[in-house]
Amino acid sequence: MIAIATVLFAFPLGFFLRNRLVAHIAYIAIYGYCFTFQTLYLMRSWVGGSHEAFPADPNQLPIAYGVVTGGIYLVGNLLVVLGYRVGSRRRTRAVDLDPVK
Repeated sequence: MIAIATVLFAFPLGFFLRNRLVAHIAYIAIYGYCFTFQTLYLMRSWVGGSHEAFPADPNQLPIAYGVVTGGIYLVGNLLVVLGYRVGSRRRTRAVDLDPVK
């Protein structure tokens, strides 16, 4: 779910919002909601007996889950920066308005 949200929202937020800080905050808010919902969904599956996302031992930390979600978070923030750079170049493109040369 967070990977889908990252692909759908990170680059467009950076591209369309003129303030990069606002774009990052918007991405963090979307990511935070999706991360919470995804973790709750996976936790319910874990309690039901599925050990695909989390280890069977409740005392063992799910490090792999943290690494994957942290990587997606990093990629999303990089996409916001890339979208901002592409958008700012497009907005500040020089236009020649002198028809006579």
